[in-house]
Amino acid sequence: MLTESLDSLARQIHDWANELGFQAVGITHPETGEHGAHLQRWLAAGRHGEMSYMADHGRKRYTPAELVPGTARVISLRMDYLPSPDSPARILKNPEKAYLSRYTLGRDYHKLIRKRLAQLAKRIDDALEGHQHRAFVDSAPVLERALAQRAGLGWIGKNTMLINPKAGSFFFLGEIFTSAPLPVDPPFATEHCGSCSACLQVCPTDAFVGPHQLDARRCISYLTIELKGSIPEELRPLMGNRVFGCDDCQLVCPWNKFSKPSDKDDFQPRHHLDNSELAELFLWTEADFLKRTEGSAIRRTGYEGWLRNLAVGLGNAPSTIPVIEALKHRASHPSELVREHVHWALRRHGVAD
Repeated sequence: MLTESLDSLARQIHDWANELGFQAVGITHPETGEHGAHLQRWLAAGRHGEMSYMADHGRKRYTPAELVPGTARVISLRMDYLPSPDSPARILKNPEKAYLSRYTLGRDYHKLIRKRLAQLAKRIDDALEGHQHRAFVDSAPVLERALAQRAGLGWIGKNTMLINPKAGSFFFLGEIFTSAPLPVDPPFATEHCGSCSACLQVCPTDAFVGPHQLDARRCISYLTIELKGSIPEELRPLMGNRVFGCDDCQLVCPWNKFSKPSDKDDFQPRHHLDNSELAELFLWTEADFLKRTEGSAIRRTGYEGWLRNLAVGLGNAPSTIPVIEALKHRASHPSELVREHVHWALRRHGVAD
């Protein structure tokens, strides 16, 4: 295909992406540069905890052309997800409320973004015969933030999140690997965190070893989602009412004053999960959990993990009658994991096992 035609197609891809609900798109070479070495150092230090999948696939995670042979370019796309209206600070300040990371309040983003990526890939296929395209959204070993930075979508901040100067960091990323030699966009070459270290200081569990260095083993998102066993006792009191994920390092970031609410119904809160009582959620049966988290990212933790996380939140809540009665209701739960956390929480309230 002629260079002029490829240039025209690249412009069309930007337009199509916008039509499909993406707020930004960039095209880059299938290379992650220094980010691959950073990943290897992180893994060598054991900071990935039980996330063994981060060490799987060898070079494929940071070498796109090995993951999908023939890849010549990576199209990186951004979709904003912040719900509106929303009052995360108010929920965090109320210890009887359950705080869930804002990306989990609506439907699972994987399905929506995967569908939109497939539609975009189809348009590219129709316009560009003889080339292969594969779309990903957290569905393969891809260093998506690294590729997004190299595609010009933002810089990786001290909190390890991708930050865009006009949109903050409350967004999802998706990628299309293509064999088409499309013109590339310039990388986002500068960082704009400056001397600010608010994200490092606000972390409830001190999970940051330093700028750009996260020890996942102390991160509340890891503890409430990725960790399948017992949450370390010394970290439980630090978690407060955060029961699925944590947004503190984003909420405090000054660049997020530029975050724009999403207009997509799929990202709006369901079942009042943006404003629910810990005790109320703790009394959900497994059937309730499965019904009310259908199509939700919350399913990842499973029902036992859900109760475990809520027990920790209840252990950090005030010693009110609803809190203590909810914990007593689960004191004989068949899961040893749940019982352990419930008994810990009851001891926190001065209630004998």
